[in-house]
Amino acid sequence: MFQQIGFIGTGAMGGAVARIIARTAPDAALYLANRTEEKAAALARELPGAVVSANTVIASACDLIFLAVKPQMMSGVLSELAPALAQRRDRFVLVTMAAGLTMETIRAMAGGEYPVIRMMPNTPITVGAGAVQYCGLGATDDELADFAALLAGAGTVDPLPEHLIDAASALSGCGPAYVDLFLEALADGGVACGLPRQKAMVYASQMVEGAAKMARLSGTHPGALKDTVCSPGGSTIQGVRALEKGAFRGTVMDAVIAAYEKNRELGRPE
Repeated sequence: MFQQIGFIGTGAMGGAVARIIARTAPDAALYLANRTEEKAAALARELPGAVVSANTVIASACDLIFLAVKPQMMSGVLSELAPALAQRRDRFVLVTMAAGLTMETIRAMAGGEYPVIRMMPNTPITVGAGAVQYCGLGATDDELADFAALLAGAGTVDPLPEHLIDAASALSGCGPAYVDLFLEALADGGVACGLPRQKAMVYASQMVEGAAKMARLSGTHPGALKDTVCSPGGSTIQGVRALEKGAFRGTVMDAVIAAYEKNRELGRPE
């Protein structure tokens, strides 16, 4: 099991992963570094046993190194870490969550054939209801199992071949933004019909959560579940008709595909 765990980047996603690991591995030492040091310090105050550190210290000392930086920043960060990584003779694993960048690309940027795990988390991991896809290059089966155990509090943690990671990111990584837009629109519709906004938001969010749970646990095709709500000549089928008139399904599909194409673009060398 990993004992010295470092985070280079403690923004929304890096911080969320650090919080999960602080719960699943309370005996592990956590090292936090961020371009804005106060952000790392605030997180360290929140997590028992966590300390503020520096990028190069983490690169020299940790056996699991989370690279929680944006794709555009990755090359610069890894060029800074490369000398420290090259001097190491002990085992360590790099973890990337940067959209579009393959594990081979991370290796090339880091300057060595180091073990790499690529993960794609989404924001609902902050409430234990997220999705994390992951794959490894040069990491052992035990290391991958230990990594998955560390993320157990995130929600669904699922291995996936790397060639599908960009698609998963476009769906479950970007998807919360699409659902948030849908929630806002649903609540606005309720407000337009006379509901107080707070109640409209509660009803909309509970309904989306329940419908998603029902689809996941039942294994029933969502089209069939939709049909159970659409009574002949009823109000629901009229709402569905309005969504179809607005190309709802096609627009949602286009959103996922657009995000996927952007992920692929991020992975191409300039």
